[in-house]
Amino acid sequence: MNGTAAAVGGSAPSCRFAHYFVVCGVDTETGLEPDDGAGENFEQIPIRRSFRSRVLVHYPENRDRNPFNKDAVNMLCMPRGLSFCTQADRLDPHFHSFTITSDDGTRSYGFVHTFYEEVTSPQIITAMQTLYQMHHVDSLEESDAESLARVPGCLGCVGSFDAARDTLYVSKALCLITPLPFLQASRQFLAQLHQAVTSQTAPPLPLESYIYNILYEVPLPPPGRSLRFHGVHGPIVCQRPGSGELPLGDYPLGEAFTLLGVDSMVKLLTCALLETQVLLYSKDYQRLMTVAEGITTLLFPFQWQHVYLPIISTPLHHLLDAPVPFLMGIQHRDGAQRSSLHLPHEANLCFVDIDNHCVEAPEDLPPFPDQTELIQELSEVLLNFGLPPQGGVTTNPTTTTTSSSPRLSSLVLEDLMEDRQNGNLGGEELAVLERLQALAKRCGGKKGSEGGKTLEHVFEEEEEELKSAKLNIQLREVFADRFTAIFGSYEDFIVHSAPDLDSWLSNRDGSCSFDKGSFLSIQPAAHLQFLSRFLETSMFSSFVDGKIISRWVDREPLQQLFDSRLEQERLYDMSDEDSRSRPYRKCTTLSESAQMVERRLSKTDHTALHPHLLDMRIGQGRHHPGYFPKLQADVLLQAHNSHKWSSRVTASHRSEPKRSIVTNPPGVDGEPKQRHAFSRRTIRQSKLLDPSPRVISQTHREFVDGLLSECRLKTKRMLMERMGKECVELGQGEASITGLQENTLIHGLCDLLERTWGHGLQLKQGKSALWSHLLHYQAWLKFVCGRRVLEDGALLLRGFLMQDMRFIQTMRDDLSEVAQARAWIHLALEKKMLTQHLKELLRNQELLRQLYKPHAFLLCEEEREQFLFHLLSLNTVDYLCFTRTFTSISIPYRVVIIPMKKLSIAMATVNPWVCVSGELGDSGVRQIPKNSQEIFFQCKNLGRLSTLQLGVHENSGLLAKCLIDCVMVYNEITGHTYKFPCGRWLGKGVGDGSLERVLIGQLVSPGAEEDSGRCTGTPPELTSPSQSVRAVLGSLGIQEDLREAANNLVKYFHKPEQERGNLTVLLCGEGGLVLALEKFLLHGFKSNRLFQRNVFVWDFVEKAMVSMETSDQMGDLHGSTLTKSPPWDLLCHYMNAITTSPRNIGKEGKFQLFVCLGIRDRLLSQWFPLLAECPLTSRTYEDGALLRDRAAVRSLCRILQTLNEFCITLEAALVKGVDL
Repeated sequence: MNGTAAAVGGSAPSCRFAHYFVVCGVDTETGLEPDDGAGENFEQIPIRRSFRSRVLVHYPENRDRNPFNKDAVNMLCMPRGLSFCTQADRLDPHFHSFTITSDDGTRSYGFVHTFYEEVTSPQIITAMQTLYQMHHVDSLEESDAESLARVPGCLGCVGSFDAARDTLYVSKALCLITPLPFLQASRQFLAQLHQAVTSQTAPPLPLESYIYNILYEVPLPPPGRSLRFHGVHGPIVCQRPGSGELPLGDYPLGEAFTLLGVDSMVKLLTCALLETQVLLYSKDYQRLMTVAEGITTLLFPFQWQHVYLPIISTPLHHLLDAPVPFLMGIQHRDGAQRSSLHLPHEANLCFVDIDNHCVEAPEDLPPFPDQTELIQELSEVLLNFGLPPQGGVTTNPTTTTTSSSPRLSSLVLEDLMEDRQNGNLGGEELAVLERLQALAKRCGGKKGSEGGKTLEHVFEEEEEELKSAKLNIQLREVFADRFTAIFGSYEDFIVHSAPDLDSWLSNRDGSCSFDKGSFLSIQPAAHLQFLSRFLETSMFSSFVDGKIISRWVDREPLQQLFDSRLEQERLYDMSDEDSRSRPYRKCTTLSESAQMVERRLSKTDHTALHPHLLDMRIGQGRHHPGYFPKLQADVLLQAHNSHKWSSRVTASHRSEPKRSIVTNPPGVDGEPKQRHAFSRRTIRQSKLLDPSPRVISQTHREFVDGLLSECRLKTKRMLMERMGKECVELGQGEASITGLQENTLIHGLCDLLERTWGHGLQLKQGKSALWSHLLHYQAWLKFVCGRRVLEDGALLLRGFLMQDMRFIQTMRDDLSEVAQARAWIHLALEKKMLTQHLKELLRNQELLRQLYKPHAFLLCEEEREQFLFHLLSLNTVDYLCFTRTFTSISIPYRVVIIPMKKLSIAMATVNPWVCVSGELGDSGVRQIPKNSQEIFFQCKNLGRLSTLQLGVHENSGLLAKCLIDCVMVYNEITGHTYKFPCGRWLGKGVGDGSLERVLIGQLVSPGAEEDSGRCTGTPPELTSPSQSVRAVLGSLGIQEDLREAANNLVKYFHKPEQERGNLTVLLCGEGGLVLALEKFLLHGFKSNRLFQRNVFVWDFVEKAMVSMETSDQMGDLHGSTLTKSPPWDLLCHYMNAITTSPRNIGKEGKFQLFVCLGIRDRLLSQWFPLLAECPLTSRTYEDGALLRDRAAVRSLCRILQTLNEFCITLEAALVKGVDL
């Protein structure tokens, strides 16, 4: 709003204080027309009904840059239409404001003073009398003569109207439309006009003079300056912030905070920042505007990008169907209940009941960063101004009296007041003024002149206005300082990928403009939930886009101001603290910003031209007390440049010289840059404010197109994040993002589906539109198919729509409708059945037509099919969103042991057990039933499965042995299948004699069981290599495998914790560290003469330790320090602990445990030199073996030492039974 400054006294439309002056009321020529859109029934008495108002006059006729929207202005000036009353009712005037946005995005502000004027038209009075009689006749239960005779007697009831006895009044609105939100000045000007109308004495000049003056002769105050102009009865002062200050915000934030409280205002601002749908609810239109403008003002440096209608009348209530973020306000009618509101979108709705001081936020709203400290700071600011921070204070902001502006009884006193405002009075003069004030108080303090005020009251009003302005700027500075702290380094993460503006615009949807992952990585963990969602909003995207295009065009004023603040902050902030641990810092500019406002308001910089007589016809401008006159149009339609007063601007009495005309500076290079109007595609407000059926249909058509476009962009974004450059590489080429970013994207998808299903909805159960549709579908299916079919689980196929829905309904008792809908979406997305379920849901056209209005998105067949097609693309990636979100629920699992086909008969002699482990816990030991190869069990959600312990009991005998191919585990809810390859013997006397194995598993895609398991599953068994295999195990390849395994571990720990994969896979899986070290120790092995049968690495490690102990006892290691060093003692201690473990995990399992414990306790790099220098090594390995190559051993130790800086936590399944 703080754009190019106007020249003082200029007459260009962009430089004037006001754009239009409007009068709305009853049109005596058209008579009484019922306001069909007012939503009121004819059972009300006629005097309480609403009738259609008209724009009676507006001046000027039009402006090129800001055309006059007659219907919209009329609707916003009188949202409830005409209001009638009699002398028995209260006739207090009231004030409200509104905002209106032109098609080019320029926002104007309307200020409305509504009062009651006596009806003088006989036609209107007769029509009201007739309507009243018809109402009573219709309300009689019996139409006999006796009842009809009682009708005149009813006319004396409360609220009745009798033309012979009562005086009829009708509402009339005076409106001033301005380019900037000059709330206080406009309110005073309109109140003085009304005061002049009601006064028994005529004003000094005809009202046309004051209206002409405000429209054509009062300029905008220059940036950083204040301006005084004159109303009917006294001076009015307005001010405008300078180029380095926050934009003008004249709406009283203190009132909004005292109505709702600090906690609720912060919650409401959080909802606005995350672009939820915000609905304000109050009986008072001005309260709606105060809260709405207060919230949008606090968004600096960001701007609301969506539907913004702080006041919507009843004909516009169809906009509550809008499936887009909005900030709207509706009036709370007397006697109306919250439940009577038809709100299709409640899943992501923030409902603000202003009168009851209540904010109902969406269920999963994250806290604002440093919310507790922010609330404390805001509370201190309010307490400094004497306001309670807890809210709930009822104010009466729109009640105006006829004396709301100063009318001094003496012109001398008025001049003194002006001099005092200008700062031109010295000490003696001020003392004189104070004595005059005291005298005026004694003489007229209780009974002043008609409509006037005492000087004491004038001063009190000035102090109150100054206090409100200072509170406004301080509250705004606190929030601006917060955004400066949070986004102080945002420029470092902007991605400039386009060489010029045209190429950037053409590739904007498919390009990444901001490195969100890197930005989030430097933020405190407590802020991530809010920031990850905020970075996905349109207001942040628009902010980043504005920064990018500023390379080629002028920056937006708000962005320019924010960047300058960041530069100033960097100059004074010399600390090198990590942003993740930086403490909360209070705003330090509160006093300075308040002083600048106080300086402008206490000493006026400029004075506009005084109102003067116009060239009017004789007889015009006569004063009729109580009636607003019919204005002379010819003098108000346009400015008269030839008039002798047209170009005069009176300077203030201050001796300070005038400041030159202020304009925005050109580009940094001194030459003006190209200006570029960049904005996202939004629906024009002029179309939203048009209640005609044709425009309403077009509006909803645009909503449909917008939903389809949003679905395309969201699904594309989800696929890019899942598969593209921002994915996490888990060492084995598995593309996956987890945790925070995935939850943020899926939350956006849930919100999109809720808004889609809420568009045009007319029958809803609960707050969730999607879940309501599912419940209706469930009820319809029970009715059509019969209860027996639905309750017989055997007849339901896995993944069937109702099966998933029934599971969600019984999953937990504390889930709301919104939470159930989101759980259902998470489950369907994880099962890759979201599109299939939604298609099944939408196949019932009869149910759709019952639930939805004709314009609903779900009844647009072509767009609906495209929507489902975009959702279908999500099936190309794997999600674990349900598994990782609902961690406390119970899940049924099925485990199937698959032996080698040739030896499957051996399973009959084995009584195995299993223990399944995942990222959330383990299932405990589960015994497989006899003569069975599978087991069903239910336990708490294990998360993504990682390991499986498979074993047989110690007392099973020598015949209890089998060769296991793999073990399959099925999640019966999500449909996920995990394969745990084995390929080893289980039992005594075979293989390595293991009675228990720890298998590493992986998630397999449906139909891909044959190809899965080779990447991250249990590695194949390695025995003493033959001559042919030995050639394959080259030293370079083994060392490369070691480096790759260690590098994968390093990458794992350098990723954010919420984006890490499975550490067990990187240690023990295919390509893991255990397998790489096993290959290292097998390289160059001579033969298997020293040991019988197969050779296992553990055999060598165990024999090496025994050999060194024996040599030490015999004195063969005389002079050596190997057996006397702490690493040797620890090696022996760990070896003994592993050997004596009660678990019979075999030789492979023991070596795996040896490596895992060594790397966990940072000892592995010390053990390998001991093994290399062992006397047994030279006899067991060839000369070229890696273990005998000192350079290779040193290289191995350096690789292992790089892992010592990380804290490695092992799964319980790996270290079970070993207490080290």
